[in-house]
Amino acid sequence: MTFRELKLNDRLLEGLDAMGFEKATPIQEKAIPAIMDNKDVIACAQTGTGKTAAFILPVLNNLLNKKERHLNTLVIAPTRELAQQIDQQIEGFSYFTDASSIAIYGGGDGKTWDKQKKALLHGADIIIATPGRLIAQLISHDIDFSRLEHLILDEADRMLDMGFYDDIIRIIKQIPKQRQTLLFSATMPPKIKKLAQTILNDPIEITIAISKPAEKIDQKAYMVYDDHKLPMLRKILNDSQYKSIIIFASTKDKVNRIYQTLRRKFNDEVMSFHSDLDQPEREKIMRQFKNNDIRILVGTDILSRGIDVEGIDLVLNYDVPGDPEDYVHRIGRTARASSSGTAITFINDIDQRKFAGIERLIENVIPKLQTPNDIPDGPEYTPNNKTKHSHKNKSRNINKNKQGNYKRKGKPKNKRYPKKDSSK
Repeated sequence: MTFRELKLNDRLLEGLDAMGFEKATPIQEKAIPAIMDNKDVIACAQTGTGKTAAFILPVLNNLLNKKERHLNTLVIAPTRELAQQIDQQIEGFSYFTDASSIAIYGGGDGKTWDKQKKALLHGADIIIATPGRLIAQLISHDIDFSRLEHLILDEADRMLDMGFYDDIIRIIKQIPKQRQTLLFSATMPPKIKKLAQTILNDPIEITIAISKPAEKIDQKAYMVYDDHKLPMLRKILNDSQYKSIIIFASTKDKVNRIYQTLRRKFNDEVMSFHSDLDQPEREKIMRQFKNNDIRILVGTDILSRGIDVEGIDLVLNYDVPGDPEDYVHRIGRTARASSSGTAITFINDIDQRKFAGIERLIENVIPKLQTPNDIPDGPEYTPNNKTKHSHKNKSRNINKNKQGNYKRKGKPKNKRYPKKDSSK
């Protein structure tokens, strides 16, 4: 279906045409008519499906039919990066209209705070806000939400995971009960359904099945004990075929440790990206990465959602993500548009069941490659083994000899180590 068939305003169609958008995605095709019909909507759709346009285009279409302008729409998003991205997309969609928007988030200076206050008090058409900063503004100022018509919660599951449930309910108490509410979420766990029952009125439910990773992504994995992950990482990064790389780690401390190690070799080619950075630093790093001034970016899952960068050659999961759908989000950073890409995951002895869950979700068995000769073998891949994997790093008790077989250091305690298949 084309956007013209969705009966959007000509000025919006002009903007979409200038951006090269012609056909609607499945989420847009289903959501836009329902939203234009003033229905509440709960939609399950992941990043990359075009969900921002799905909720913004009908809101803009509604705005263009208004003679009197006021604070019309509130979009709540979990992170500064996503709020900024939504704001940027609104700018593009509304280029040939007079609609106004502003992103409200923490991390700025006094001038940023004043600019956000002015927009809230005197009116932008659309406010995109993170919960924490909006609560701060509500405490400091008397904001008139009396004529608000649309409330949109984007990546609602992520907001609840981040502990924003009480903030969301607090914000909702400040806005009119008579409104259209749109809830978009990448997953639909019970807590999201409970929230929907609380804040939506007889909603239309739309589910777009989670997309499988793009076929152009070359997915592979290595069985690697924790002690050998950094040497394995350095060996992969020495491969000059990868010009733009994102490395995902499970914690901020691990991100910093990887960054410090790689910095010694790659100097200014590598940067870390995490929540401790202030907003100007984060924006500068993302701008440098998009411009290819930085080759390697190390971060947590804050990078996996809402960051749209084309031309990434390699996504490397230093740790297996805890949620299978996070794997899809992570590796979806590569092979964007018409490009191809590579996704590599390190699997240690305790993450095998999590990785098996990923394979079940994407309905694909990802090849487990042999480690190079100078990297000791990792654990055997036995995710269905009923014996719990040890949390101790077994690599301290084993070494690989020149023939690729194991030899033991000391006497193991009832532990069996897999022998390397000499036929490989």
